[in-house]
Amino acid sequence: MARRKDPSIPDALLDQLLAGADAKTAFDPGGLLDGLKKALAERALNAEMDYHLEGEGGVGNSRNGFGRKTVLTETGKLELEVPRDRQASFDPQLIAKYQRRFPGFDDKIISMYARGMSTREIVSHLRDLYGVDVSPDLISAVTDAVLDEIAGWQARPLEAVYPLVFFDALRVKIRDEGLVRNKAVHIALGVRHDGCKEVLGLWLEQNEGAKFWLRVMNELKNRGVDDLLIAVVDGLKGFPEAITAVFPEATVQTCIVHLLRTSLDFVSYKDRKSVASALKDIYRAVDAATAHAALEAFDAGEWGQKYPAIAMSWRRVWTEVIPFFAFPKDVRRLIYTTNAIEALNSKLRRSVRARGHFPTDEAALKLLYLVLNRSEKEWTMPAREWSMAKAQFAVLFEQRFTRAMA
Repeated sequence: MARRKDPSIPDALLDQLLAGADAKTAFDPGGLLDGLKKALAERALNAEMDYHLEGEGGVGNSRNGFGRKTVLTETGKLELEVPRDRQASFDPQLIAKYQRRFPGFDDKIISMYARGMSTREIVSHLRDLYGVDVSPDLISAVTDAVLDEIAGWQARPLEAVYPLVFFDALRVKIRDEGLVRNKAVHIALGVRHDGCKEVLGLWLEQNEGAKFWLRVMNELKNRGVDDLLIAVVDGLKGFPEAITAVFPEATVQTCIVHLLRTSLDFVSYKDRKSVASALKDIYRAVDAATAHAALEAFDAGEWGQKYPAIAMSWRRVWTEVIPFFAFPKDVRRLIYTTNAIEALNSKLRRSVRARGHFPTDEAALKLLYLVLNRSEKEWTMPAREWSMAKAQFAVLFEQRFTRAMA
């Protein structure tokens, strides 16, 4: 088979650059790649200086030699010669006057932080892999810059209508007044009219209640949301009432996945598979009446008698379970089989477990935001059920759904 060639880099040029040396050495610290990076950076800086002097009109200003500057890169330290001008008015864009990190170095730090590495783990990783010594304070300073980004992201305008929104909570441990406390981070994940997902917001709260939920709903309203067609919640007290207080036409649906998980919390490990199978008769029923009969049959049966708390947990939220049975199969499948927020939560939990606990609320929000931001970049296609579900939404919600498409 013919060797694949990169047309942008001729073989003759590569041979000239290597000049007969071992290709492996090109990747060593101070090797060919670092040399190219240095040469390209210095050439770009000199081009910037030429542009700067032309902008000055060539009057009263000129070059004044070079200054040496050490910058950190993702492969180690790099010594650069930065051109100077006599009026000291030159501030390059590639590497600003007081900048000590090469473009891309901060992104490398943020990427490692988003994968759950602590500041000290990042320091050790950079030292071992690249021979670069940085302080934990530098890592914190780089990641703290994300806080302004979070504030802008949390206040950004939203779509007027969301056909489907999942509301969920994640427990994290945060040091507060000398004690490590459990706090809830609440996430709203919306599905737009085109089937693509979007994280609407992130809220951290220790004490949950109707007032908190009402504040969250009003925040969404103030950011441009006029209507939620279906809001999927995890059975938290006061949440359905807060949603309908702000979005009165919204259909509030208890998350079937969370309800199943809560049910299995009461079950011993050896019985879980059998109990989960028995519960299918309830949420796969053709209508609400059949589902209620299945719930009664489960309660009276072997597993209901052994684990009475399961039927009680379903009855407590039955008002929010019932809407589910009015939906056709495609919409039901979108809500529970491909529950969009489950995969996202698994990523968040992995990052949180890797960290243990956080020193501040801001540290927790930084990590979770970065994980969410990285996940959103992977959401390029709607769920495969969306094309069928979309047609069902158009029939079920009529003008409310077509308004989302406008």
